Amino acid sequence: MMRGIGESIGNALFENLGRAAGRVQENKPLPADTLESDDAYLVVFDAPGATASDIQVRYVDDRVEVRVDRFRDFHDGFEMRYPGRGLALDGAVTLPEDARVDPSTASATLKDNGTLHVRVPKVAGEEGGDEDAVEVSDETADEIADEGTDADDAADAEE
Repeated sequence: MMRGIGESIGNALFENLGRAAGRVQENKPLPADTLESDDAYLVVFDAPGATASDIQVRYVDDRVEVRVDRFRDFHDGFEMRYPGRGLALDGAVTLPEDARVDPSTASATLKDNGTLHVRVPKVAGEEGGDEDAVEVSDETADEIADEGTDADDAADAEE
């Protein structure tokens, strides 16, 4: 009987610790890098464990905003003991004050390495949209081979 009580307390402790760790992760913004070329801004977010259908990308005023709603897979023969990964993750990056972009032509690609690349083209003059949704696509191994140089390679070359 005492063993059952101890196991029950241990299970409750693990579950509560896991939920707390998940909440902490959900309250931290997604890490992101902002890169700039002559014709576009590239914002690279960490999006671990996400699929293209899990991700929402919006351009609002001068910000690229991302929301990732992940789901946990079930694993046959295993019971969830420590649900430590956050399921709803958010991130945002404000572009430079002088940025003039066309968010209607922005693109977002989820890379095989778990990063999300949001490319926002620049425009000349005072144009620029206020709010647009951006469609997210998955990059397959074939697309990576066709591209030749990945945006990560370009970023590495700049350093």
